[in-house]
Amino acid sequence: MPQPDHSNDLFHLAANYINETNRHIFLTGKAGTGKTTFLKYIRENTIKNTVVVAPTGVAAINAGGVTMHSFFQLPFGPYVPSGAHLFGVDNGVTDTHALFRNIRFNYEKKELIKEMELLIIDEVSMVRSDTLDAIDAILRHFRNQPLVPFGGVQVLYIGDLFQLPPVMPDDQWQLLKDHYQSVFFFHARVMQQAPPLYIELKKIYRQNERSFIDILNGVRNCTLDWEGITTLNERYDPHFTGEGDQYIVLTTHNRRADEINAQRLANMPGEIYSFTGEIKGDFSDKALPTDMLLQIKPGAQVMFIKNDLAEPRRYYNGKLATVERVIDDNKIVVLLAGSNETLVLEKETWRNIRYSLNKTEGTVEEEEVGSFTQYPIRLAWAITIHKSQGLTFEKAIIDAGNAFAPGQVYVALSRCTSLEGLVLNTRIHPGAIRTDEKVLDYSNRETEVGRLFANLEKEKLVFWAAQLIKLFSAEKIAVELQMHAIWLRDKKMNGMESALTLSRNLQLKAVQLQDVGNRFRNQLEPLLEQLLSDGDTALLKERVTKAVAYFTQDMYEGLIQPIRRELELVKDIPKIKKYTSQLAMLEEFLWNRLFRFVNASYGELRFSEGLPDYTAMRTPAKEKEKEKEKGKKREAGGSRRDSVEMFRAGKSLADIAAARNLAMSTIESHLADAVGQGELQLDKVLSEKKIKLILPLVKEMGVTASAPIKAKLGDEVSWGEVRAVQQHWRRETEKE
Repeated sequence: MPQPDHSNDLFHLAANYINETNRHIFLTGKAGTGKTTFLKYIRENTIKNTVVVAPTGVAAINAGGVTMHSFFQLPFGPYVPSGAHLFGVDNGVTDTHALFRNIRFNYEKKELIKEMELLIIDEVSMVRSDTLDAIDAILRHFRNQPLVPFGGVQVLYIGDLFQLPPVMPDDQWQLLKDHYQSVFFFHARVMQQAPPLYIELKKIYRQNERSFIDILNGVRNCTLDWEGITTLNERYDPHFTGEGDQYIVLTTHNRRADEINAQRLANMPGEIYSFTGEIKGDFSDKALPTDMLLQIKPGAQVMFIKNDLAEPRRYYNGKLATVERVIDDNKIVVLLAGSNETLVLEKETWRNIRYSLNKTEGTVEEEEVGSFTQYPIRLAWAITIHKSQGLTFEKAIIDAGNAFAPGQVYVALSRCTSLEGLVLNTRIHPGAIRTDEKVLDYSNRETEVGRLFANLEKEKLVFWAAQLIKLFSAEKIAVELQMHAIWLRDKKMNGMESALTLSRNLQLKAVQLQDVGNRFRNQLEPLLEQLLSDGDTALLKERVTKAVAYFTQDMYEGLIQPIRRELELVKDIPKIKKYTSQLAMLEEFLWNRLFRFVNASYGELRFSEGLPDYTAMRTPAKEKEKEKEKGKKREAGGSRRDSVEMFRAGKSLADIAAARNLAMSTIESHLADAVGQGELQLDKVLSEKKIKLILPLVKEMGVTASAPIKAKLGDEVSWGEVRAVQQHWRRETEKE
């Protein structure tokens, strides 16, 4: 998991807005400011049901998500929003009625969309305004919230509008120009109804040379003066090829990049070695991060296309290297650029995922549907500017004379770490430095930083209130029990009369719970409004505690216990395995709903203290064991979140491990990660005695190697305890 810069206040402010409010956020920043790190951090740490989408297959794979067209079943032609008039013209244009008519969501997909809480759109600079409106229409429709933007889903937009723009053929724009001010996502109709907070990351990690940063800012904002252009063009050398040194050519067109790579490889002496990638399951050949057939020679210049997961990191996405040799026809040894370090490559695997809903836990999960395995390199004498987006190069030759899109020159130049490592094959003329006026205008809407910090606390209160109101809806319970009744309807099995009686009783209880929940929500809303004005939580504490006591008791005694009794009664009846499995899943679903009430909170205020602990009665469901055998494990961030929440609720590590059917070492690892993220204090996780035992050795031996510390202390401490102290010390030293 990426470790963010703890001194970067804007990074953590944006993360707090995502995790603790429901505000839409546009997270932007210049090249090299950590937007990709932010996305990965949120994916790993958010407590919300999250879906990540991107406009292209490659962008989706890099973001760890899916394409927006595949997830939402979007049309590839233009979309005209509701209320627009087409005057009977049919030129491949999709309106709202045609949009819904062509969508084929199954029941599971519809339920997944209803449970979504956060939608992350990466590379949003390439997203069209009509595409965003289509997504808005779909979410409103399938979440049954037609008057709420995105159907109530929080949206995080990530991207840099000064980089690559959306692609819209002129004939399509002619059909849409009467409905939209521009093709950019910020001119979608939904953006006018629900404008996001504009947060721009400021700290640049890629470059540290002030004069070069100033030039890049000038190119980005179309404010580069004549002195800046002159300085830039001092790097002009039309005859420089970079041969004999590790330069990469950034050019505007695929054909030119392919020609350079093919020619340079052909001109090299030696044998060509070929390595064929492997696709398993569903993985589009249009989304391959490198060549299916990778062809190299000793001496060939290559580029890494994935970050190293080892510590310390030896390479990163965009790092250049030279193929030193090939061993036994199947092992590639490379020499890393800028050092004498060699590395034996291992193949990497990229996952193609789809999102699915874990109905029992109410969580959105990632399911691997296909994968691509290949060495994480590609020939790198040349690459297109488009494909270089997000990469970092120490030495590059820029061939941007044919730049055809606004932002291309900025993308190319900003890949470089310094002016000294940059060579221009073509001069940069003022006419090639183009930024759309509409982008410049929108970028002036950046939210004032002081106001962002001031509003965060208010937004938290609103979010906590909304979460409490949402909690006391029993609609999902009623729907799940109705689905169980439908499942039973056509079944023929022994003990059918008992099964139908149980189903009717469960539905009656769910209706009763739903009625009570709706009445309590009506009382809760004015109570929360009053709290927002006076800050007094005493009455809220009293009323919600009573409501939690009622719901937990009624769910346990009226829903869970009857299912358990039924399972005990029918356990010896033959040929009803599907029925008992169905009941076990239903029980697991209800336990997870009950657990939400136990964990109910309003900020630091909790409501289950002093109440009967029904969760102690829970036993792991058989269905969890089946899922474990099939390899269907939960997303790491969500799994850790649950462990932390249970620990905060006062559960011991042993209780958490038993309740979650996980090893103690896994729970310890979750808590250690939480210490590293500042979510838990070390003295809450470990005793003072253990800390005093481990901390001096961590200070002496460092925060990366646990084995020497564990070897010295032996069985007095666990691996997880060592790691927790290391995470704590790493965090402390980063603050300094």
